[in-house]
Amino acid sequence: MESTEGYVKYQLGLPHIGHLIAVLCVVAVVYKLTMLLAQRRAAMQSMELFPGPPSHWLFGHLKEFKQDGSDLKKILKWGQQYPYAFPIWCGPFVCFLNIHHPDYVKTILTSSEPKDDMVYTFAKPWIGDGLLVSEGQKWFRHRRLLTPGFHFEVLKPYVNLMSDSVKTMLDKWESYAKTNESFELFNHVSLMTLDSIMKCAFSYNSNCQTESGTNEYIKAVYEISNLINLRLSRFPYHNDLIFYLSPHGFRQRKACKVAHSHTGEVIRKRKEALKDQNELDRGQGKRNVDFLDILLLARDENKQGMSDEDIQAEVDTFMFEGHDTTASAMSFILYSLACQPEYQKMCRDEVLQALDGKHTMEWEDLSKMPYTTMFIKESLRLYPPVPRMSRITTKTITFFDGRTLPAGTLIGTSVYPLHRNATVWENPEVFDPLRFLPENVSKRPPHSFVPFSAGPRNCIGQNFAMNELKVSTALTLQRYHLIEDPTQTPQIIPLLVLRSLNGLHIKIKPV
Repeated sequence: MESTEGYVKYQLGLPHIGHLIAVLCVVAVVYKLTMLLAQRRAAMQSMELFPGPPSHWLFGHLKEFKQDGSDLKKILKWGQQYPYAFPIWCGPFVCFLNIHHPDYVKTILTSSEPKDDMVYTFAKPWIGDGLLVSEGQKWFRHRRLLTPGFHFEVLKPYVNLMSDSVKTMLDKWESYAKTNESFELFNHVSLMTLDSIMKCAFSYNSNCQTESGTNEYIKAVYEISNLINLRLSRFPYHNDLIFYLSPHGFRQRKACKVAHSHTGEVIRKRKEALKDQNELDRGQGKRNVDFLDILLLARDENKQGMSDEDIQAEVDTFMFEGHDTTASAMSFILYSLACQPEYQKMCRDEVLQALDGKHTMEWEDLSKMPYTTMFIKESLRLYPPVPRMSRITTKTITFFDGRTLPAGTLIGTSVYPLHRNATVWENPEVFDPLRFLPENVSKRPPHSFVPFSAGPRNCIGQNFAMNELKVSTALTLQRYHLIEDPTQTPQIIPLLVLRSLNGLHIKIKPV
């Protein structure tokens, strides 16, 4: 009898619990909506001083961006209409101030403002809280601990390793040289830069250029990059839970697992090798100290090293930045050489004189190619590998023209239109390496050219990247003539790195 009575009370209580849950859900939804509306109102108020292109009340400017090769042209057009800066709305609640003038860029990049809490946060499941996205004391500590990994004495031996990776790629190209067949660059160059970063920074021979099939790590990186861009363009995916439960969230977790497995294996093998305290000293005769050695053995003033989680994050960050961004830069450099036969000849003549019959590059050769270096910089100007950088303000920011932004504002430095800003660059669409003669550089604002960012958060690996670009360009020119394929015009799209929707195609023939 008592059990029956208890059961009845239990059943009678269920509707009350259900009602309570329903009320709590309604309260949560109302609270979240109230917060989002407050966020929208604050964003609109912060952008009052900055006119921009009309936006849809729900989609903002997202429908304007179609990822069909026209997006960067649209940004350039808006940049001409709205000097210095204009707002871009990513849905109804998120707004970036898009800046594209050196004086505005200087204000942001010379500050210590952290990376934004959206795009870079979307990348954290992949690269963790590494140097690219960390902030405050953690960023400062890691930057200080990692800086020795990019000292020129560490970078010197890398030149020969880079040369080996480039020669492997060029050997594979012989079939294209014999048939005069057009081929796509980016996949070849991605494998080469991955091979190079593995050899240089991690003393690891991956054989990724010669193994059959598509490299799983590169596929995973490409998948993650696309999903981060997709998440930004679909404002419901800005919510972590919605994205996590979506099919795209599942795909990202799967791709991250592949990427982390790749870098985790590299770390595991090196840790095993370093278990013997004397291994590093004995190994000096066989290899030089590399980035991973410095990462694993770094200690701060309190004799504290990095946690396993921090090491994984820094390796994932450097693996991405050292291979994917460099692959973008190198692919567009080779494409530019194919499109500029006159400049290509001048670069080749300089390279042949610098190498003087050698078929590899050495540290001393890097400084013997001033014209080729200018060509590389001009390609980086027109095709910046990282087309956009974002920050969030922690205090009121005042620009040189007196306009201000409050704390909590998202600011995107749009590198592509900055590098083509007609108020800074004469005939900005024209390819001209002589823009980077010292006397011409001195006439321009320093922040008009920022392919590796600038200020305290500039790219720690920019010297590594420039060395690899020089090595790859020189050895390619020594061996092949690069020829444009006029039937394949690139459809350039701004993902995490600059890419072409239909690839980058050239033809080659032996020198």
